[in-house]
Amino acid sequence: MTGDYIAAQLLSLGVQPGGVLIVHTAFSRVGLVEGGPSGLIDALQAVVGPGGTLVMPSMSDDDDHVFDPWKTPCRGMGVVADTFWRRPGVLRSNSPHAFAVIGPHAAAITADHPPDVPHGLDSPVGRVYEYDGRILLLGVGHDANTTVHLAESLSGVRYRRPKHLMLLRDGKPTRIDYAETDHCCQNFALMDSWLEERGLQHRGLVGSAEARIMRSRDVVRIAVDHLRSEETAFLHPFGVDHECDEARASIGCSE
Repeated sequence: MTGDYIAAQLLSLGVQPGGVLIVHTAFSRVGLVEGGPSGLIDALQAVVGPGGTLVMPSMSDDDDHVFDPWKTPCRGMGVVADTFWRRPGVLRSNSPHAFAVIGPHAAAITADHPPDVPHGLDSPVGRVYEYDGRILLLGVGHDANTTVHLAESLSGVRYRRPKHLMLLRDGKPTRIDYAETDHCCQNFALMDSWLEERGLQHRGLVGSAEARIMRSRDVVRIAVDHLRSEETAFLHPFGVDHECDEARASIGCSE
């Protein structure tokens, strides 16, 4: 598939030139694109245009070594994301919970963000939300949609899981232990029905992959509404998944 073909599909799906777009993708599901992962990135950049801002997750795969935005890979985020941060002109935030960005809002989105609240309002996904950005899920579902964690933060859910990371403090590697709003994320799939019953999510094909596009603000608004009604809406019942079990146990929830 040519870049022009992919670009036409992206436009048909609803990607808007000049906007802020955060992309989560599994390249293997897109199929054979001319130029490989870089060819897909080229198509995305062509569609958002010079006035648009392209954002991708760029988190560290290793919590036990100090994150270096110039060197640390993010292979766990997929080959497209791991290719993106290495490209000329792309900025990457200086955090183990990094995002990489190119475009007019790149510096603002990648500005310093607190490591112990990785997906709050003062974070790359929070800044995309404030810019009224859109989310493209390309070959992946909402379990890869980091913006749902922003909704958890804004709704004030109490569940946490113990985490740690390594930072440089006064030039020395320092371990930081903290509690993160986290679980298996499989039930983020509920967002599909919650959004689509309100006409807030559009599906289509990009390459061979199923794609979804939606506004960040819609994701947050709908998820916050549900979480304020049922704090544990995204958690499995006890005994299904150990990460959800830890999250439930942290708030003394026995159901």
